[in-house]
Amino acid sequence: MNEETSQSQAPVPTPDNTARNFTWITYAMYALGLFTGLFTVVGVIMAYAKRGEFANSVYADHLQYLIRTFWIALLGVIVGFLLMIILIGWVVLIAIWVWYIYRIVMGAIRLNDGQGVSTTSWF
Repeated sequence: MNEETSQSQAPVPTPDNTARNFTWITYAMYALGLFTGLFTVVGVIMAYAKRGEFANSVYADHLQYLIRTFWIALLGVIVGFLLMIILIGWVVLIAIWVWYIYRIVMGAIRLNDGQGVSTTSWF
C-alpha cells in the first residue's frame, strides 16, 4: 500500500533558479572585475548573451543595469586617464571606483531581496 501511495503522488517541482543563479554569477564577475578588468568584460558579455532570454523578468533588468554600469564605468575610466594630464584624473578614477562598488553592492542586495533595479538611474 505504501508503494502504491508513493507512486500516485506527483513529485513536487523544484523552482527554476537558473536565471537567478546566472545573474548572481554575473554580479560576481563584476565584483572580481575590481581586481582585474577582464572579469568585468566577461560579465558584460554574459549579460548581453542572456538579456533577451530573461526578457520581461526582474533578471533582465539586473542584466541591463550591469550593462549600463559597464559602459558608464568604462567611459569614466577613459576620462579619468585623459585627465591625468592635468592631475585630476585620480579624483575621477576614485569616484568611478566608488560608484562602481556602490552599483554592484546595491544591485546584489536588490537581487537577493528578489527586487528589480532601475535600468536608467545613476545610483
